[in-house]
Amino acid sequence: MGIKQALKSLDAFPRAEDHLMQKTQTGAVVSIIGLSIMAILFLHELTYYITTYTVHQMSVDLKRGETLPIHINMTFPSLPCDVVSVDAIDMSGKHEVDLDTNIWKLRLSKDGLIIGTEYISDLVEKGHTDHKHDADKDHDESSVQKHHAHGFGQDAEAMVKKAKQALANGEGCRVYGVLDVQRVAGNFHISVHGLNIFVAQQIFEGATHVNVSHVIHDLSFGPKYPGIHNPLDGTERILRGASGTFKYYIKIVPTEYRYLSKEVLPTNQFSVTEYFVSVTESDRTWPG
Repeated sequence: MGIKQALKSLDAFPRAEDHLMQKTQTGAVVSIIGLSIMAILFLHELTYYITTYTVHQMSVDLKRGETLPIHINMTFPSLPCDVVSVDAIDMSGKHEVDLDTNIWKLRLSKDGLIIGTEYISDLVEKGHTDHKHDADKDHDESSVQKHHAHGFGQDAEAMVKKAKQALANGEGCRVYGVLDVQRVAGNFHISVHGLNIFVAQQIFEGATHVNVSHVIHDLSFGPKYPGIHNPLDGTERILRGASGTFKYYIKIVPTEYRYLSKEVLPTNQFSVTEYFVSVTESDRTWPG
């Protein structure tokens, strides 16, 4: 007990004797207000201390030879999956039609319900040589004319019949997945360009009847980090009584996001400018 009493007697700020103090309501109010202000200031400083802030810095991109991932998730409510293809071409001249990377196509009913799934690599393996533009380029003019004069093959006729039935049923298509392209300027498009021109004419009876209405659920060029804003996410473009080509000119900015743990997340941000070009009966181009 002696040690405890000795510790109690140690006080850097001795208190006044009780008979020298007078307790009042005003003093109590002042004490409560003072304690409240101190608590508020403490919580404010604590929040400021533990809150993280994003600091932006710019530097020269020195990376070479890497591929650029393009994450796609789009819905075409008026185009069946049989006629939709994903094509890409870059400034180096590399051209790929109906890309066989990790792209899936979901068949959608008129009500938007999934009624089938198709992996685009399956289309490549089955050989869309009957209705690919590139296949047309591989044949000389006489062989194309001969093919057109004698009608379509059985595969093409079945394709036309199936696509027409899907259009009559109001089927749509959802395209999603990732395609890897070279880190150079280029373009990719989702359209009916993978069809032979004669097959497309049989299915749609003219370019003006191709409805490329679409909803972009997600379009990004790498993994997402906290606070990233992709300007095309949630974009909805619905055509009624018209047809044409939607063009999105995208400017990509390579980005590195560094966490407090020093982990680096390589990704890309982008800005976009949008145009719409109408298609008429006299045009030779097809919508996309």
